[in-house]
Amino acid sequence: MQSQEAPIILSVGGSLMVPNNKIDTDFLTNLNLFIRKYVAQGYRFILVAGGGNISRIYRDAGRDVIGTVTNEDLDWLAIHLTRVNAHLLRTIFQDIAHPRIIQNYDRKLLYWKEPLLIGSGWKPGWSTDYCAVMAAKNYGAKLIVNLSNINWVYDKDPKKFKDAKIIKRITWEEFQKLVGEKWTPGLNMPFDPIATKLAKTLGLSVVVSNGKDFENTNKIINHESFRGTIIMPYKIDPGFYNRDYYTGRKGEYKIAYVESFFGCWFHRIINFYRALLIKLFLNPKNCLDVGCGTGGLVRALRRFNIEAWGVEISPVAVELADKKVRPYIKQGDINKLPYDKEQFDLVLTFDVMEHLERDKIRTALDETFRVAKKYIYHKIYTTENIWINLLHGKDFSHLSVLSQRFWRKVFLEHPDVILQRGGFFRLPSFFESVFILRKK
Repeated sequence: MQSQEAPIILSVGGSLMVPNNKIDTDFLTNLNLFIRKYVAQGYRFILVAGGGNISRIYRDAGRDVIGTVTNEDLDWLAIHLTRVNAHLLRTIFQDIAHPRIIQNYDRKLLYWKEPLLIGSGWKPGWSTDYCAVMAAKNYGAKLIVNLSNINWVYDKDPKKFKDAKIIKRITWEEFQKLVGEKWTPGLNMPFDPIATKLAKTLGLSVVVSNGKDFENTNKIINHESFRGTIIMPYKIDPGFYNRDYYTGRKGEYKIAYVESFFGCWFHRIINFYRALLIKLFLNPKNCLDVGCGTGGLVRALRRFNIEAWGVEISPVAVELADKKVRPYIKQGDINKLPYDKEQFDLVLTFDVMEHLERDKIRTALDETFRVAKKYIYHKIYTTENIWINLLHGKDFSHLSVLSQRFWRKVFLEHPDVILQRGGFFRLPSFFESVFILRKK
């Protein structure tokens, strides 16, 4: 059974629950089965119920009768309808849900032990998108899945413009330009502007997808390739000078290169230390460093008479590599490594996996397993590595900072590798998380 260190938030659009002014019991039945399946595996969820089109009907009815209705009154009509929808969800999940529905996001429940928590609208001026973001802030969630009646976010309204383009991945900075700055009651957007500002500040990831496609939602939860738009944080961190970061503008990437004299020598010492441990405990004949950057570890390993090679996604990092190391480095993607099956005794990554989007994790791991003959070494930044929070600012390029338990589960599920518990020197998890795997 899996134990989630943080809940997953599902923002359940009112248009899914009550389309065409009639409750969709088929959708609710599928949602019931979906939630219970994952709860049985140890997952925890927060469901935030939206109002949907029926709230707009109530809003328009009030306006039609008396002519002018304040935004506050319009908001309250919509909020009460979200509470009706939340109570419906609470009734369906009464045996596994917390008895109280969240209606005030200024306060955090101190004793939430149940696997499910249900929330509704809050107060005038805030949409249920904002409520979902506040729930993420209060309960430590990193992912919000916005279940809607659309498959993708577009660069403009596809109902009005035939040339509207699908957006598969976008940063909060770019998304803000699409949705603007102002929110009004009943605004029909994939994610509202006020919620966007807070989600950007918190560094959350939000997936907008079709809520009726539960097979696709399964893929989102399991970090597999899915259909939908992911809105994600973006920051160039000078410490990761060899990384490319997607900005959302025409598929472009941004690259940062900053390293001080002290930083240069610090990395040389770290690479020597890592190479020494690999030589003493694993002693491979040859190895591949995936995400090798400018090839510092490749150079250190070769000094220990290990035939080391590197692969790096950034062409700039390859160009910046020392001339003596550059012949051993190849440009390539971890999701499609340009090498043959079982070509290397050892395949290793250092601080690479946490930079991947969650739906790319399993493909990347499979590729490292494929090209390895004996060992796979993954050093991954996880939630247990508290030291990095003490000495560094928040790095929004860390898209998949998960627990050691998560990674162990992923490794143990793979049929071709065995997770080694010992046989290698490791620092305490306060400092680092190292996973050594052996091919069967």
